[in-house]
Amino acid sequence: MKFAITPMPWPNLIDLLNEHGFTQTELEDADFLVFNGSPKQFPQLPDNIKWVQLCLAGIDGFEKAGVVDPAKRWASARGVFGRTVAESAVALLLAQLHAHKKVSSWEDRPELEETTGWLHDKTVAIIGAGGIGRDLIPMLKGFGCHIIAVNNSGRPVEGADETVAGADGVWPRADYFILAAPLTDATYRMVNADTLAQMPAHAVVVNVGRGPLVDTEALTAALADGQIAGAALDVTDPEPLPADHPLWGMPNVVITPHVANTSERIQTLMAPATLANAKAFAAGEDMPTELIPGRGY
Repeated sequence: MKFAITPMPWPNLIDLLNEHGFTQTELEDADFLVFNGSPKQFPQLPDNIKWVQLCLAGIDGFEKAGVVDPAKRWASARGVFGRTVAESAVALLLAQLHAHKKVSSWEDRPELEETTGWLHDKTVAIIGAGGIGRDLIPMLKGFGCHIIAVNNSGRPVEGADETVAGADGVWPRADYFILAAPLTDATYRMVNADTLAQMPAHAVVVNVGRGPLVDTEALTAALADGQIAGAALDVTDPEPLPADHPLWGMPNVVITPHVANTSERIQTLMAPATLANAKAFAAGEDMPTELIPGRGY
């Protein structure tokens, strides 16, 4: 089979596919496309393209742009970046709990004595316990957490202390919330004024999923009023968050600029994932990260 890659040539991915008998060519002659750009950069697909590999886990932007043709097969990066994003989620939560942002001198010690939080013996709810959640669970278990895995089906997630279908009823029960869900109509602003009001006062919200999972205005108000204790965000809505937004100046908020999975990690991890999909397609099988158009992931 022949493949095209656009708009950026990723040498490690190209070399790996070539090593396994897949040949790089131009889009007009290829059997499948590896696309690593934004929806605005997506090309018009010729009839010869049988399937498309997208290099993001959340593909809602591509669906909104109308480029996901259901007549073709599609694969995403669902679950491919689980370990890196899970590590970043733990780092964000720990940075917030241990108040690293507040430290500017030794004189800050009394405040940190009062405000430092701990993971041990706490309940952590993973909202959207898919690939990222499965990698998060063993990391969090090392801290002695009780873990609630939240998914759509309620099917037990390995390692979680309990699994529930949907987040209703979870908001009052957990100490910390890690959002790792895809963006769909059902998850849009799932953290809002109502759900924030249900959380305990010491709650911390971590978002490594999609920015619009959180109603930013409601979160800002809850933090300003002391309704919850803190937030740690790798994704925001809007993104980038304006430089004058109040969240930047809050000492109980940690923000990173959408780097829970860096470009280097994306390129490294997408190479074997794309190869696995290409082999499965060539064998007439379902691809490991094949997506269902219209679902958003």
